Amino acid sequence: MSPKPGHRTIVAIRIVENRNGKPGKNVVYHFPMRNPLSPPTGSARRLRWLLALPKLGIVLLLAAMLSLLWLLQHNEAEEERTALIKDVLWLEQNLRFHLNGNEEQLQQLAVDLASQPEPAATFRTRAAHMLKTRPEIAQLLWLDAQRQAIDEMPSGSLPEHGIESPIPPIAEKYFEVASRLGKPVYSDPYFASSGRAHMALLAPVISERRLTGMLVVIYPLDALLANLVPWWFTEKYRVAIVDDNDVQFATKTNIEGSTSQTYQIPLEPPGYGLKLKVSSYPSPGNYLQRLLTVAIIVLGAGVFWSLWVVRDLMKKRSQAEEALRAEHAFRTAMEDSLTVGMRARDLEGRITYVNPAFCKITGFSSEELVGRTPPMPYWIPEQLEETYAIHRTVLAGNAPPDGFEITFRRKNGERFQALIYEARLIDGNGHHTGWMASVLDITERKAAEELARLQQEQLQFTARLVTMGEMASTLAHELNQPLAAIASYNTGCLNLLERPDCRPADIQPALQKLGVQAQRAGRIIRRVHDFVRKSEPKRAPCALGDVIEDCLGFVEADARKNQVRIECTIPQLPPIPADRLMLEQVLLNLIRNGMEAMATTPAKARLLRIDIELGASELRISVTDQGCGISPDIRDKLFAAFFTTKPEGMGVGLSICRSIIEFHRGRLWADDNLRSPTGSGTIFTFTLPLEAA
Repeated sequence: MSPKPGHRTIVAIRIVENRNGKPGKNVVYHFPMRNPLSPPTGSARRLRWLLALPKLGIVLLLAAMLSLLWLLQHNEAEEERTALIKDVLWLEQNLRFHLNGNEEQLQQLAVDLASQPEPAATFRTRAAHMLKTRPEIAQLLWLDAQRQAIDEMPSGSLPEHGIESPIPPIAEKYFEVASRLGKPVYSDPYFASSGRAHMALLAPVISERRLTGMLVVIYPLDALLANLVPWWFTEKYRVAIVDDNDVQFATKTNIEGSTSQTYQIPLEPPGYGLKLKVSSYPSPGNYLQRLLTVAIIVLGAGVFWSLWVVRDLMKKRSQAEEALRAEHAFRTAMEDSLTVGMRARDLEGRITYVNPAFCKITGFSSEELVGRTPPMPYWIPEQLEETYAIHRTVLAGNAPPDGFEITFRRKNGERFQALIYEARLIDGNGHHTGWMASVLDITERKAAEELARLQQEQLQFTARLVTMGEMASTLAHELNQPLAAIASYNTGCLNLLERPDCRPADIQPALQKLGVQAQRAGRIIRRVHDFVRKSEPKRAPCALGDVIEDCLGFVEADARKNQVRIECTIPQLPPIPADRLMLEQVLLNLIRNGMEAMATTPAKARLLRIDIELGASELRISVTDQGCGISPDIRDKLFAAFFTTKPEGMGVGLSICRSIIEFHRGRLWADDNLRSPTGSGTIFTFTLPLEAA
């Protein structure tokens, strides 16, 4: 499909060369991308500001909400403390009111005991009434001036410290104090043998300004709290009586748990460092408030985290856009610099993309090509059927992997040769969406290849002429022998004809020998003529055995001259597709090189072997000498053009041999002759395929 307006198709291309030096096949990816309009720096700066504002707002919102919660909690704590102080003051006043009331009643009882005619009855009546109405009082004692018990209530009960000492030892000193002051006095708190904390109130009984007795009221401190602190108070607070050293004498509460606030107030009376310590428990609403605080903090952290994630995503998106812009600029520069034409088609054959190089090759603009369906304007009109067939083959996925050549025409009508490689077009999701073709204009390359071919043929022909020139003296000597024999036989025949007794039978043997020598000279001349004649390379079925025999006929004279023995066994061989003259040129070059390499070898060891091995799919021909061998430093340059070790050599022989063998789809290489008796020598081996041409 064609690209949408405002979009470009970015094509990822990797062009590699295969073993033949041609561009290799590769899968191509294309990605639709919108052209960027805004500059990258301003966009990134605005994005940073836009991302900073929500974060700042969230931070301010969290700070405001936490401050509000702190203020609410602080106000609530202040309100709780104010309520605590008020309740403590009320409780302290209530305790003072009860204790003062008890003190007044006890003081009135002391006055009545001093003035009434029957003090014992008065004590029991009034004491019973006080014990009934004042449950915080545990014992009420009436002592005489010598600190002996006169009476006590409840009846039959004595203090825990025993009858010998009716008042606690810690209260002994306060007996004297009350006597001197003439008014009620409280004692220090003390712990009885049962472990309970008590407190005593002593009121003197004075008659006619003389101490006649002492009234003692025993207060258990826990009973004091139990009877004077209301129940609803202990549902909210923990009440304790402590001293300056924080020693706890009594406590009362109806709930358990940790306290939040504490307030202390002196307990007057009785004084002596006693304090009323009241601790408040957190109300159930505090847990809800804490839960709300935690929920707000978690919610704020979640919002902040989500903003941070969005920031990262937007930052990554901004970076991706920056990279995409840079990639777009890079791809654009790459497209503009490509000399290979790129053409994308969808699965229906419609053109979806062409690069500037393709437009330059064909002469058509991208607007004229994108969206076109076959037939294309650059197709050759008279070759539409062949081009349609290639088009259907490509769309079916059967395009040749090594590419194919086709003729196109430019917009001005000029025709050119194009080499096309087709590859699957894969989108970002891995789906096959079409085909991408790389198009190369090979018109000039084809012309250069043709020129190189002609030059190679000329070079081969020149090499053959040089070979014949080097063999000219030997061939002249070979021709002299049959020509001299022909002249001798001709002279002999003339002499016989001059004799009167000459008979035809006498002349016949000489004429037969003359014909044999004439045929020999003719074969030599014909062989030279065939070898040096210029012809087009042509692969046709030929007998390799005949080629080898002709080559041996050429070098036979040189072999005798250089004292070289040639051994060759030709097995029964099938015809092979080859150019006869080219194979003769290869064999002659390898044989002559082998004979020249044995120039310094002793005459008895100058042996040249030609071996032929018939394989399943190829022939292997080896030319083995026992010469000087090839040094390792020149082995890599052995088949290079114009490289030679001969002072008068051209350096093209082995290079031409390799090109001829590769033209026949074979291989040529050199190995050391490890089995040579002289310890040196070289084996040149080449292969020829047996398949039909």
